[in-house]
Parts: sequence; C-alpha cells; structure tokens
Amino acid sequence: MTEQSNSLDEAIRRSKLSSSNQMEMLTFRLTDGQLYGINVFKIIEILECPERIDKLPQSHPAVKGVISFRGQGITVIDVSESIGMEKVDFQNELAYLVVCEYNNQLNAFLVKQPETLLTRGWDEIKKPEGFHAPSVVAIGYADNEEMILILDIETVLVDVIGMDANLDQQFITQAAAKCAGKKVLLVDDSNSAMSLMQNTMEKLGIEHNSFNSAVKALEYLHTQIDQNQPPRYDLIISDIEMPGMDGFTFTRNVRSLDDMTGTPIALHSSMSNPTNQQKAVEAGADEFIPKFNPEALSELVLRLTA
Repeated sequence: MTEQSNSLDEAIRRSKLSSSNQMEMLTFRLTDGQLYGINVFKIIEILECPERIDKLPQSHPAVKGVISFRGQGITVIDVSESIGMEKVDFQNELAYLVVCEYNNQLNAFLVKQPETLLTRGWDEIKKPEGFHAPSVVAIGYADNEEMILILDIETVLVDVIGMDANLDQQFITQAAAKCAGKKVLLVDDSNSAMSLMQNTMEKLGIEHNSFNSAVKALEYLHTQIDQNQPPRYDLIISDIEMPGMDGFTFTRNVRSLDDMTGTPIALHSSMSNPTNQQKAVEAGADEFIPKFNPEALSELVLRLTA
C-alpha cells in the first residue's frame, strides 16, 4: 500500500472518530510517574530527544530551546517543568519529544516516556472534580483502570509562550457600537481559551453566558426551552475537543432544537486542519475559526451577529 493511500485511510479513520463523539489520545509519563494524555489529532511525530538543544535567551524556564525539525526551527517545552514538577534530565537520560501542531504552529513537548494510543468516547472523558489543577482539563482511564490526566496544552502554551490578546482601540470603538444589545453563548473547557473569549466579548460590550462543558450548555438550553423561555442568542461559539461531548455533537444537538435552528454557530479549535473545518460544516456549524486569535474572533462576531 502506498504512503498516500495510508494517509488517506488515516484521515478517514480519524474523521469517523470525530463524527461519532470519540477521540484518540496518546498517553505518556512525566517526571512524577503519573499517566497523562493529549489528543492524537494534535500530534505530528514522536522522536527521541537529542542531547543538544539550542537555547533561547530570555525565555520561560520550561522552554529548553530550539531544534531543527523537517527544515524548520521549533520550540522545545518541558511539559513537567511547565506545570511545576521536576524537569526532565534529557541530557543524561532517554527522553522523547512529542511534536504537535496548534493553530498552525509546531512545538515539541518534552516528556519522560510515551506509553500507548487509546480511543475513548468523549462521554468517557470527565471534567476533574475535587482538585484544582489548571493544567489538567479532563480525566480518563486506561484499560487497566489507571487514571489518565488529560492536559490542557493550550493553557501550557499560553503560560509558557504567551498570547497576544490586544485589539486595536479604534476597532473596539467602532465594533462596540454595532454590538450593542447582542448576546453570545460561549462553550469551552480550556481556561485560557475561555478567558480570551470573555475578554474579547467584554471589550466589544457583548453580553455573554459561559459554560466549560457542552453537556452543561445543552442541559441549560433544554431547561430554558422546557420552561417556555427559549434563550435568544445572536451567536454560539463552541470548542470542539471537550470532555463529555465534543463540539460536533453539541452542534448537531443544538440544530435539532426547534427554538435554536436559526442561531448562528461557530466552532473553534487549536487544531485548525481541513478535516475539522469540513466536519464543522457537516455538523451544522456556520463557521470555523482557529483559537487564540482575538481579531478573527471579533470579526466573526461582527459578521454573524449583524
């Protein structure tokens, strides 16, 4: 079988996962020995960490430097150190780099040891309850019932590399006049992504309701409709990868509600690949935008709430 047909088969397989409320995760160990996981859609390649990494001056301590990957320089981030644990001693011990793409940018995440690939339904992935860990977005379980802490890599990137959330003041003034009286529903399990969206809505003077779970957001809509008080939103913006229910399934459920059929829905994700964009449209969304782009978010709101 050719490499091209293999790639096509892989794209089809993953596309079926996304349309059936499932995700595939890579599990790995950090320096505390705990099992962690991230969505495989985000992974480009896994390779042994070289002993030499070219350092970057005046960078976050978790940034180990830069390596050359397929002809381009990419930043290496020690995941253990980024979330407050002992750093990986990659110069003296075998370690690995998990190369991921977020918002069309490659980064290499330094981990102690990759483990295995697991497929789980989003309904099997739960929000963490009973403990506060900003870097952990969800909890799952391995086949042997070992707990998997699913990392909020988006928040790690924001903490380590930063995020430009500024908007031009002239744009804000002009947009705020057009957005008066508008109301938006926000759904995202990532603290950093939600914070950016809320901040953008506040700058534009837009009223908003926020939910960190598609399940909770859908329950709220059902409750309001059952009480003959269907909520009136000018726009719904939802993440795609969320525990309990993904954004595709959430969109299909909202579209099945008679009172919400005309409400514009935009899905956003740090995995801004053509497959996600196509699936967003197929699920019934009006738009797909990448995360952590306040200008694109603002323009979307202006366009869809007009």
